[in-house]
Amino acid sequence: MTTRQTQVQDIQGMAMNNRLFAIVLRSIVILGLLGAASGCATSAPECSLAQTRNLDAAIDSAKVNLEAGCVAHFDSYMDQLLEIAAGDPQPDNKRAFSDFLVWSSDSGLLSRRQAQETWNRYFNVKFVSLQGDYNNCAQTCPVREDVLDNMEQELADKERGMLKAALDQQGYYRADRLLQETELVLAATCRACAAGGR
Repeated sequence: MTTRQTQVQDIQGMAMNNRLFAIVLRSIVILGLLGAASGCATSAPECSLAQTRNLDAAIDSAKVNLEAGCVAHFDSYMDQLLEIAAGDPQPDNKRAFSDFLVWSSDSGLLSRRQAQETWNRYFNVKFVSLQGDYNNCAQTCPVREDVLDNMEQELADKERGMLKAALDQQGYYRADRLLQETELVLAATCRACAAGGR
């Protein structure tokens, strides 16, 4: 074999290797694109609620989304459901929210305690933010303003739930009175603590 023939064979071998490399590279790129496309299609569920003004239909939509993996949107769903309920306020809306929260607990999305606290925050006279013993100086006075601020924020949530969504004026005004009474009791407790030198 001559040098010329060897060079031709070397060039042909390199060309063959280049073609093979190009085919392998194209295959890798195509497989990568197909994998990325299929990964995008199945990686994240659609988490927006159905566009409806019907509370029961919106709750059904929230349940479907939550079961599909949209658990991080739970608070947003509660907010949207309260808005929908305010568009058609009625006492029976309380039942719908109660059923939804029980379902959320039974499905493992919320603990029993979380579901109860969510219910109390929006639909019960009892304040979630008023937990603990506020009858002693060491616990009461240092956090008095924080407790009252939290209770005022919660009263706004009770307004959205009890008053605007469920038309429970009596319950809402009882909660409002409880906030005012708590403010007076905390102020008196702290005055007594200051007078006692504690």
